[in-house]
Amino acid sequence: MHGRLLLPFLLLSVVSGAYNGASQPSIDRRSFPEGFVFGTASSAYQYEGAAMEGGRGPSIWDTFTHKYPEKINDRSNGDVADDQYHRYKEDVNIMKDMGMDAYRFSISWTRILPNGSLSGGVNREGVNYYNNLINELLSKGLQPFVTIFHWDSPQALEDKYKGFLSPKIIDDYKSYAEVCFREFGDRVKHWITFNEPFSFCQGGYASGVFAPGRCSSFEQGNCSVGDSGTEPYTACHHQLLAHGETVRLYKEKYQAMQKGKIGITLMSHWFVPISNSKSDKYAARRSMDFMLGWFLDPIIKGDYPLSMRKLVGNRLPKFSKEQSELMKGAFDFIGLNYYTAYFAENVPPSNSQNYSYNTDPRANLTGSRNGVPIGPTSASTWYFTFYIYPKGLHELLLYVKETYGNPTVYITENGVPEISNSSLTLQEVLKDHTVIQYYHDHLLALRSAVRDGVNVKGYFAWSLLDDFEWASGYTLRFGINFVDYNDGLKRYPKDSAHWFKKFLKR
Repeated sequence: MHGRLLLPFLLLSVVSGAYNGASQPSIDRRSFPEGFVFGTASSAYQYEGAAMEGGRGPSIWDTFTHKYPEKINDRSNGDVADDQYHRYKEDVNIMKDMGMDAYRFSISWTRILPNGSLSGGVNREGVNYYNNLINELLSKGLQPFVTIFHWDSPQALEDKYKGFLSPKIIDDYKSYAEVCFREFGDRVKHWITFNEPFSFCQGGYASGVFAPGRCSSFEQGNCSVGDSGTEPYTACHHQLLAHGETVRLYKEKYQAMQKGKIGITLMSHWFVPISNSKSDKYAARRSMDFMLGWFLDPIIKGDYPLSMRKLVGNRLPKFSKEQSELMKGAFDFIGLNYYTAYFAENVPPSNSQNYSYNTDPRANLTGSRNGVPIGPTSASTWYFTFYIYPKGLHELLLYVKETYGNPTVYITENGVPEISNSSLTLQEVLKDHTVIQYYHDHLLALRSAVRDGVNVKGYFAWSLLDDFEWASGYTLRFGINFVDYNDGLKRYPKDSAHWFKKFLKR
């Protein structure tokens, strides 16, 4: 997952309701424009394994899962994960057999630079692994969409200067990205600088449920090492500046020769006002500002949303005039991750001095109104809620078109989990008809957005395989292919994989 993280006072619900296959509106690859890209998505820490192999250095997620195993639902980690490091050829063949066009994966920073910076040297074994993966994809007709950073920052830089809390990380990140451009850019034509900075900063520095696990003592998460009123904004400010610097580097030094595109992946839910009152409508808009506008406003308009400036005040960092100019237009495309939606209700101002990102938007997010959920729900974990609301994808895309000038967009993640259930037989597990219904309905919503003029160019399902789902460990299964963790990590196509194969048939 990329990151289906919500504010911590919400719970996760996974889908209920059944797919019966009856009277479904017809939709397949031909429902979309020529050249529209379909793929699946993954990330290094969730998939690769081989954590102590091939010269890889430790990341903050290695430290977090081993130091605080109680923060992972099943006390697991990504040491082995899906072992894609050793099984990438098998996984590429799975995608080829399904008829996918592309694979979105991330590079492990510490597999390239084990101590996080160039001073520690480039790990050629790590470079060779990604070269092999990229070449295998291309040989099977799949385009690599590469995420440079998907939450696994180097532990060495965390120890050295507190990672993304320090502006020093901007240069180290840019140097790491340049190694990637230099080594892989002749074949990689789509680069994503950061995955879901919102999830990284909110989960890692406000609620403490993600690495590096910082939050204020009054927050949920059993940690008191940070300041959830300032650190999320600081960490994401440095990610934005690192993004801006890296996009400039790519455009000035590599783009003309390599002929690639570069962007950033952001996540957003859709927020529906819980009533028709002005205050609740503003609450829904503020919720969009604090999740999506936090990042889209700077890279399109050069500054944070006015609602953030007003409510966060001096705790929100400022861009210099030069930085503002650096940020504006720093993308060729925007990746959007969409999973779910909530009702937003206005929260009156408080006199509390316990400042936190989680309360700054002054919006209460809830999955139901007058006892009626916004969409189907199912089982829950302890740190976020999941409701199925396909209309939200259509509304979100129209919002981006109308608010931000219709930029080029890829849906870089979209999917729904099922709860891992060891009492089910393999045959039962593979019948994921609720997942098929989810994809069918969201692709219908996506088609509607395309017809409404949204400049969206591709769609990536989360995820190719069941994987390590961050704080949920292996208790959630997002894969359209089942991974048997009790029998040598064997891969089995679920019904949703067969559905996608039929959908993609040329």
